[in-house]
Amino acid sequence: MNERRLDCRGLACPQPVLKTKDFIDTDEAGQVTVMVDNEAARDNVRRFLERAGYRVMIWQEGQDFAVSGFRMAVAEGAAQPLEKEGVQEKKILVVVGTDRLGRGDDELGRKLMVNFISTLKEMYPELWRLVLLNAGVKLAVGGSQVLAELQELEVSGVQVLVCGTCLNHFQLLEEKEVGETTNMLDIVNHMQMADQVITLT
Repeated sequence: MNERRLDCRGLACPQPVLKTKDFIDTDEAGQVTVMVDNEAARDNVRRFLERAGYRVMIWQEGQDFAVSGFRMAVAEGAAQPLEKEGVQEKKILVVVGTDRLGRGDDELGRKLMVNFISTLKEMYPELWRLVLLNAGVKLAVGGSQVLAELQELEVSGVQVLVCGTCLNHFQLLEEKEVGETTNMLDIVNHMQMADQVITLT
């Protein structure tokens, strides 16, 4: 099988995923191994390759990670690339880029955010995706006042997407207790598919 290697070490999110996408879009290699140097990039590349129809293996080489994808035929049960979903209810995507609402009093802002997250379920079933960025990722970690509410949203069918770069920045990658660690390419794809995007920053 024709194997090609792609070195994405030292690249910030979402560059490893974008370079992997460009590579498999233009190269006929049946196997690609992507080298990355952090866990967030490792997980992001793995998820992308799986969605693109690759069977994925991961191993560590020193301080780096090798993410190897083997192209599978559709007949073998390969996953398909992210596409528009079928006809259904209106899809609303909510982006939360902060752990508090408004400016003026931080304590009040945190209380308002708790109220907001707790009330989001009233948007169901139109609420489709919840994206947590920047300080918003702090809502998804242990000790968060809205952790139970986020878990309830996830159980009800709302996909919670948590920015991996942001988790790394705040050194919270291992503390996340709800949602899927994701990258900017995934977030942009979901924005394209949404009927409405609501942003809180």
